[in-house]
Amino acid sequence: MSERKNEYEIIERPFGNLIGGNMRLRQLWTGAAWAEGPVYFRDGDFLLFSDIPNNRIMRFVPDQTGLEGTTSVYRQPSFNTNGHTRDREGRLISCSHGARCVFRTELDGTVTTLVDSFEGKRLNSPNDVVVKSDGTIWFTDPSYGILSDLEGHQGEPEYGGCHVFRLDPGNGSLTAVCTDFVKPNGLAFSPDEKLLYIADTGASHDPDGPRHIRKFEVRGDNTLAGGEVFATCDAGLFDGFRCDTDGRIWSSAADGVHCFDPAGTLIGKIHVPEVVANVCFGGAKRNRLYICGTTSLYAVYTHVNGAQTP
Repeated sequence: MSERKNEYEIIERPFGNLIGGNMRLRQLWTGAAWAEGPVYFRDGDFLLFSDIPNNRIMRFVPDQTGLEGTTSVYRQPSFNTNGHTRDREGRLISCSHGARCVFRTELDGTVTTLVDSFEGKRLNSPNDVVVKSDGTIWFTDPSYGILSDLEGHQGEPEYGGCHVFRLDPGNGSLTAVCTDFVKPNGLAFSPDEKLLYIADTGASHDPDGPRHIRKFEVRGDNTLAGGEVFATCDAGLFDGFRCDTDGRIWSSAADGVHCFDPAGTLIGKIHVPEVVANVCFGGAKRNRLYICGTTSLYAVYTHVNGAQTP
């Protein structure tokens, strides 16, 4: 069963209860070269997102209706930032292609480099990042930012892979938690943090490469087990994604946003007129899905709430 209602495609009936049939997808702003890495600041009611090739971070502030808003440059140059999140103190954590590092913006606006090397060798180009409730920072490190000068600076991979890392900012230790990815990309914890989902977009440069999300069990010592394929993309590639409070995955794809139930079943899509790179939930109730779609920022209200973030 598949039913198309405007921009919504209901593949399994439960998806019809998650989206507002009378809530339209809205384009909030356009003008990016490649929009990525949205992060919502609930305490300030604004959204930051990256425009990677234009080397800037943008700031969207909704108006009182929540339907429109203003967009301005938050930081330029941005060191070709990609993914963002916030730590438990509310500070901005950013992945930088240009500087090949993960850095933190302190509450006074200063920037602190958290990590830029692994075993004495430079990172590739950190891509996406999440912070666990214990304060550890987990990020992916594919090579996209060093393949050319478009999204960073052309360079050579140094440590011999594209890993997923866990950083303990307390003692500065960096651990490679996954080393068998081709191009690790978006990642997200389940609401209870017992699972970690990680996308592999290796098909971007190899037609036979992976285009899926894998699921890992998070052990008590922060090591990972499992790693089976959770879902495979049927339209382009998965990139960034987020969980809602019931453990569903809302993922970017070439034709919009795909929604998967916790069993990995595709239950519906939100069709977007541009290739989607990343999403996040925002708004006072975390029930507005912000969508970075190539040149534009979109948003749509839903009947679900995003998993809790700072």
